[in-house]
Amino acid sequence: MTPEDAIDATIDYLKAMELRDLDRARGYLAEPVKMVFPGGRRFSSIDEIVANSGGRYARVCKTITGRRAWREGSVTCVLITGTLYGEWKDGEGFDGIRFVDFFELEDGKIRLQEVWNDTGERVLARQAEAAE
Repeated sequence: MTPEDAIDATIDYLKAMELRDLDRARGYLAEPVKMVFPGGRRFSSIDEIVANSGGRYARVCKTITGRRAWREGSVTCVLITGTLYGEWKDGEGFDGIRFVDFFELEDGKIRLQEVWNDTGERVLARQAEAAE
């Protein structure tokens, strides 16, 4: 898998997750897969991710602004950056929340996904505004 192919695969995986085409998304994952989300929350399946995010978002999408890929031995690493937009569970919209997703792919499958974003900061700001 070339670095360009790995970028295409990870972006299609992210798009499938956004569209909740979970069977398509599962096709990109190695077995086992390790997924680490903000706060150190660890998941080993897409179903766990969906169940966890359901309490926070009604809808979440990504605007991708950067993509990089490189090889490290048999592994292809991919870094995707951008912003999140969507709707909180209470119906209020949001946008401009920064994110970084790091992936490791081996034999064409995602074996690791690590996610960082500023969602927690935005949630804290909303809580502070509501308390005023």
